[in-house]
Amino acid sequence: MSLHRVNRRTALRAFGAGFALPAVFIRNGLAAPSETLQHASIGAGGMAAADIGSLTESSNLKLVAVADVDENALAALKRRHPNVRTYTDWRVLFDKEKSLDSVNVSTPDHMHAPIAMSALGRGLNVYSQKPLTQTIYEARKLTEAAAQSKAVTQMGIQIHSHPIHQQIIATIRAGLIGKVKEVHSWSGKHWGDTNPTPKRHDKPPKNFHWNLWLGVAAERPFISGYYHPGEWRKRLDFGTGTFGDMGCHILDPVYKSLALTYPRTVTSTGGAAGKDNWGLDSRVKYVFPRTPYSEGDLTLHWYDGDARPPREIAELVKPHGLSDQGSIYVGTKGVLYAPYIDQPILMPEQTFHETKLPEARGANHYLQFVDACLGKGKTWAPYSYAGPLTETVLLGCLATRFPNQTLEWDAAGLAVKNVPEAAPMIHKAYRSGWSVKGL
Repeated sequence: MSLHRVNRRTALRAFGAGFALPAVFIRNGLAAPSETLQHASIGAGGMAAADIGSLTESSNLKLVAVADVDENALAALKRRHPNVRTYTDWRVLFDKEKSLDSVNVSTPDHMHAPIAMSALGRGLNVYSQKPLTQTIYEARKLTEAAAQSKAVTQMGIQIHSHPIHQQIIATIRAGLIGKVKEVHSWSGKHWGDTNPTPKRHDKPPKNFHWNLWLGVAAERPFISGYYHPGEWRKRLDFGTGTFGDMGCHILDPVYKSLALTYPRTVTSTGGAAGKDNWGLDSRVKYVFPRTPYSEGDLTLHWYDGDARPPREIAELVKPHGLSDQGSIYVGTKGVLYAPYIDQPILMPEQTFHETKLPEARGANHYLQFVDACLGKGKTWAPYSYAGPLTETVLLGCLATRFPNQTLEWDAAGLAVKNVPEAAPMIHKAYRSGWSVKGL
């Protein structure tokens, strides 16, 4: 049996077609028939452009304002949306745009929490790109704020709503492989850097507002090609490395299907984070409390870069071989092999050759958010789910900063019980003048 490979963006675009939305509109819980969702985007290029394109597929959403620190990105967006109002500072946008109903936050990771928290404070519905935040503390506070605000929220783990991911969840919940003993998940991306920060100062490009890009992060000189537009993912102060980038996607069905809560411990034995950058080739092990779908405590292993599950685990999915990204669920009755956004397979195939996987429905993740803002249905990845998932992923990132130590996690106290040195990394300080209420 050969796997049918699916291009992620193509699959998601095709999957989004054909969903109708209701005409009824609700603004912060108050019905307003025949109106249109007044929407703003924080971010204009890159993933923000993709988010804008997907959200504006709805005829019930109107993009009215966009903020981006790169004026060239704003100019490109204006060519596609000539009537949109543009800003270089998202705080000015929020102050001037008084009729907004919703916003998407599609910026580098370090600005997710301050912008989303500010939006919630203004009564806005929020679609946030993953990871929800850059720090564990931010994720907890944002989850709490969303619960208090009653706003519609959604994290941009678009494949959460894909039928393949929903099928994985249904398969584990149905007990086809029995109780799950352990899970091995991985990503072949390389968002890390073992080199020191270059000792040079470069002039920021014309029309690029470096101070606004830094936002809550500490001041430092601009280095051409080192931060903007995409290398920030590798930097401790701005991104979350490969694990933070892909963990919220790949561990999503693991977290959901097994009804995981907060882990008891987490240990990193792979590439360690450096002074300024995330490391490469992570190997992280979690131990979670028993759930209704696990056999005793659940062990979850994460690998990225060139790291992969050990040979005895890879042997379980022969003859398929390991995909570049995915998960292997090891149960008491069999194995579920789940390549990332590809058809899951029950193993060994001679045992399960007549077994059909449960059917599962999907939804358009973006239009689902619009739909919920219009008062019909709910989002599938609200902050109440996305927040704890993000905390778990970021705890794995944190472990790579304390290699070969088993961190004992106190979820209620947001603290590593046996490593007090982790505290400033769990709740980092914002630079002067960038404080945000609630954070």
